Amino acid sequence: MATPVKVHGPPLSTAVSRVLACLIEKDVQFQLIPVNMSKGEHKSPDFLKIQPFGQVPAFQDESTSLFESRAICRYVCEKYAEKGNKGLYGSNPLAKASIDQWLEAEGQSFNPPGSVLVFQLAFAPRMKIKQDQSLINQNHDKLAKALEVYEKRLGESRFLAGDEFSLADLSHLPNTHYLVNATDRGELFTSKKNVGRWWAEISSRDSWKKVVDMQKHSS
Repeated sequence: MATPVKVHGPPLSTAVSRVLACLIEKDVQFQLIPVNMSKGEHKSPDFLKIQPFGQVPAFQDESTSLFESRAICRYVCEKYAEKGNKGLYGSNPLAKASIDQWLEAEGQSFNPPGSVLVFQLAFAPRMKIKQDQSLINQNHDKLAKALEVYEKRLGESRFLAGDEFSLADLSHLPNTHYLVNATDRGELFTSKKNVGRWWAEISSRDSWKKVVDMQKHSS
């Protein structure tokens, strides 16, 4: 039997949960290896061998080591193309390009303000870190502006890259989950007709429900 791939990191991490959702969608067996970041395990020499930046996730597939969550997801989709959700990363060059452009939009326009809001509103209070209200306001406005583009796009197609759920949609799950469920900014999504419909659909997928369950059991 093939050795399961290994994912190092806590499922509460947005980057780790992105990879977990992808693996579950692709029906790829994996072993989740906890990393206690409060004890600095992500900065240990052994961990730095597989993740030189000392961040999570780190990913191993036999002799292959990878570390950027979106790159890991692309790799999983390509290597295990015939498993699970076969269309997750498209089945032709045009479909892949459409998915890639929305993955880029997520990485460049959605994730930067989304991550700041998640940290400031969901994690800073838990960590007893003072919130920066000007930073919150600034990134709220940036995210709201990005979501205007999403609202228009999702009025034209069911999902971001077309009419099938793809890696482009999946990549938005981690940050949006926190913003909708653990902050007071959920209306950024739920108040928009098309974005709200899209969020309700992608967040109810079995793969994401399994990730959320893993997060609940790890907190």
